[in-house]
Amino acid sequence: MSIMLGIIILIIMICIGVSIPFAFGATLMYYYFTMGGSPATTVAVGYAQLNSIVLLAIPMFVIAGGVISKGKIGDALVGFIAVFVGHVRGGLGAVSVIASAIMGAITGSCAATLSAIGSIMMPKLREGGYKEGYATALLVAAGPLGLLIPPSADQILFAWSAGESVLACFLSTLAPGIILSILLIIFNFLHARKNPEIVVSPKIGLATPEAGRRYRHSVFAILYPVVVLGSIYGGLMTPTEAAAISVIYAIPVGIYFYKGMRWRDLKEIFIETGTTTGVIMIMLFVIMMVSRYFTLAGVPEMMEKGLLGLSDNKYVILLMCNIFMIIIGMLMDDVSGMLLCTPLLMPLMTSIGINPIHFAAIIGVNLGMGNITPPTAPLLYIGCRLTGASLNETLKPTMQMIGFAWIPTLILTTYIPQIALFLPTLFGFA
Repeated sequence: MSIMLGIIILIIMICIGVSIPFAFGATLMYYYFTMGGSPATTVAVGYAQLNSIVLLAIPMFVIAGGVISKGKIGDALVGFIAVFVGHVRGGLGAVSVIASAIMGAITGSCAATLSAIGSIMMPKLREGGYKEGYATALLVAAGPLGLLIPPSADQILFAWSAGESVLACFLSTLAPGIILSILLIIFNFLHARKNPEIVVSPKIGLATPEAGRRYRHSVFAILYPVVVLGSIYGGLMTPTEAAAISVIYAIPVGIYFYKGMRWRDLKEIFIETGTTTGVIMIMLFVIMMVSRYFTLAGVPEMMEKGLLGLSDNKYVILLMCNIFMIIIGMLMDDVSGMLLCTPLLMPLMTSIGINPIHFAAIIGVNLGMGNITPPTAPLLYIGCRLTGASLNETLKPTMQMIGFAWIPTLILTTYIPQIALFLPTLFGFA
């Protein structure tokens, strides 16, 4: 009962809007003062977990994401993609989804993806006849592709906390990210067919001078993911080293080639990165201490026995775990949810024969969807602030896209393991 009360305190604190580190800290204080816990059993664990070179990749990718957002690299990508699908009815929506997927591969962050592509595409979508609520919902639904298309900061954290290969975790969410992109594009084309007010953009021939200009203009933007991902999967660099190279590549490209920023803009990017990284590290420290508390208290074993007591069917257990992670995603941000769910559910997944790399994809899709699922839904609120659309007109199409694209992607990823395991196996990681 004492253990459950600690979990209830955590959930209540999160629901009433207490900051995540403080909510976990309150649970930790409860453990110390009522259950005889000692900082000696948790602080050392939190410090040891933070003392990892893998985590250095996170601030590097945050810096790269800031440079890409300000350096107009996203504009070049959008112009390139529009050559191929921009002239089709609903093509602008498809451009938004594809650009979000590519930007996700560049930044590794859903917030950076939404900010960069949203600021570029929203004026174009308005001009193309898309209603503000629907256009915002489409950008919001595609934003979490930054967590699925590698590299992904969330998968770095999963690999770090689960002791798995970062490269294998990156590859596990690539196929789900592609499936989600396809389903969102299909949904958008169906929407465009029912709404004749959506304008068809003029066609740009693939061999015209304008197309050639866009090809040349986008070459450095397209080379970015090739350089970063190619160096990682080619075995030339670790993810941390590739993250550092991504910064070295992005800064001169954004300043000298696309001329979207100046050297003095780096100060603001570095300050934002320091703030973001500091918040993440404090969060990691507190959450890992609470995870240690849960482990010592036997919470993972209790969850395992409880779920196995309800059913010994692997597919039913996976369903219940998905429901649990969807609820966690609705209440917490993806970083907190990842760090809480991984130690709690990993023993159960292992006991029912789920490959840890498969679980990386399942939890990635779940917590990606949590970013746009109320009540927390940070991307939904960011999207509305970015575009000026009201929450009421954005919520309905967002929920429709969750039902049409996100939930089917989650079901496929959960019950067809090869979707997550094919690429890691092909590259020899799983």
